[in-house]
Amino acid sequence: MRRTFRADAARPRTSDEKHKIINRLRRVEGQVRGVEKMIEDDRYCVDVLIQLSAIQAALRKIGYSVLERHTKSCVAKAIEEGHGDEQINELLNVLKHFQ
Repeated sequence: MRRTFRADAARPRTSDEKHKIINRLRRVEGQVRGVEKMIEDDRYCVDVLIQLSAIQAALRKIGYSVLERHTKSCVAKAIEEGHGDEQINELLNVLKHFQ
């Protein structure tokens, strides 16, 4: 996994934050297994596509949750410490992946 130049600025997540993210990821994992079974069972393509869309939406929601926390903690801290431009540029580059 690629480390960014500000990886040292990361603040540890709370137990509650970790728990929520992990639970959401496990739900997505279950959905993916369900789609795998749908493919094995030759289920109707539209039904598979609907499930794939739900998986994408769930992953997007998790991503935005992580993004929100990063913005409110890591980016805010960087701005307070006087190197906000670096964090903002990094954030803008990451946002390109969410479009």
